[in-house]
Amino acid sequence: MPDRTPRTPAPDQPVAVVTGASSGIGEATARGLADAGYFVVLGARRVELVERIAADLGGLGLALDVTDEESVAAFAAAVPRCHLLVNNAGGALGTDAVAEANLDDWQWMYDVNVLGTVRMIRALMPTLEASGDGQVINIGSVAAREPYRGGAGYNAAKHAVAALTRVLRIELLGKPIRVCEIDPGMVQTDFSLVRFKGDQAKADAVYAGVDPLRPEDVADAVVWAATRPARVNIDQILMLARDQSSAQVVHRRDA
Repeated sequence: MPDRTPRTPAPDQPVAVVTGASSGIGEATARGLADAGYFVVLGARRVELVERIAADLGGLGLALDVTDEESVAAFAAAVPRCHLLVNNAGGALGTDAVAEANLDDWQWMYDVNVLGTVRMIRALMPTLEASGDGQVINIGSVAAREPYRGGAGYNAAKHAVAALTRVLRIELLGKPIRVCEIDPGMVQTDFSLVRFKGDQAKADAVYAGVDPLRPEDVADAVVWAATRPARVNIDQILMLARDQSSAQVVHRRDA
């Protein structure tokens, strides 16, 4: 059983908040930031998992549903202070054509990717600014840069995340807060399993014959951006596997 004793950061230790931190990119990012010296507050709906990971890192794992205002408010109230917010929670559902769109899926994608990001920024902005050297890193996607067949709902959501990130950068100019957008391509996580609603065969086919990015690759980019000098703002990063040159152009090896 994980040790659920509440933990607090050392007096001079920077604090990072990572959403969607129960697995994949979020978990890898939390681990990378902890290795870099941050006290990490991990949030996710699967609270047992973030508690277990936090116990490994000497951090704090808390329940968080970014689509729920009360959950976000309770989470933010438990964050001791915040120097870095990594908005990683997100995901895709389905591959419907626009004319056949499942609006429930679109609503979920917009709520978790876009409004979830906004809720977290709004909740933690005062403490980010009060830190004197705050930073927001939003995890986007190649889907934010390149529309593709079957991706309309996710494309729309991630384009919106990119737009709000760039507007936030403009709005915060002159304040002690940096804003960064990191857009990964294909990453070997549960992303496709969620998109295909548990169809393992479809999810496996996405990565067949490809050497995709790993969660720790994206985490490395987050840690690098977060640890630049305060004068340096890494505005945007697009990162793809060597086997991928754009959203749907992928080199596949024979099985």
